[in-house]
Amino acid sequence: FDSVLSLCRNQHRRIVLALLTEEQRSLPLNDLTKTILTYNHQTTITEASEDVITEVRRSLHHVHLPKLASAGLINYDPERQLVEPTEQLDQMQPTLSPILDADSTLEAPMEL
Repeated sequence: FDSVLSLCRNQHRRIVLALLTEEQRSLPLNDLTKTILTYNHQTTITEASEDVITEVRRSLHHVHLPKLASAGLINYDPERQLVEPTEQLDQMQPTLSPILDADSTLEAPMEL
């Protein structure tokens, strides 16, 4: 429980987890970036500055996705820039769902 709370401390990770839970499929890094821009920065990828887009991608690649992968909730292939949910993410749903539901900035269902 503590590790899930720690992972959910950051909104970028909550967005990634909520989107993967909603979609139940592999997603490209670009889709995750677009969704973070929508839900965390209230902008679209076409309206966001290149600096903001680069920072979101960099933080996903170097910080957030490695943390989620290390916890076993996702598989991240940096070469293909592809993120996929794991069986462990499915198993964590009873613990994870109330945390994600408590975030009023995440609309359900999440949209790409």
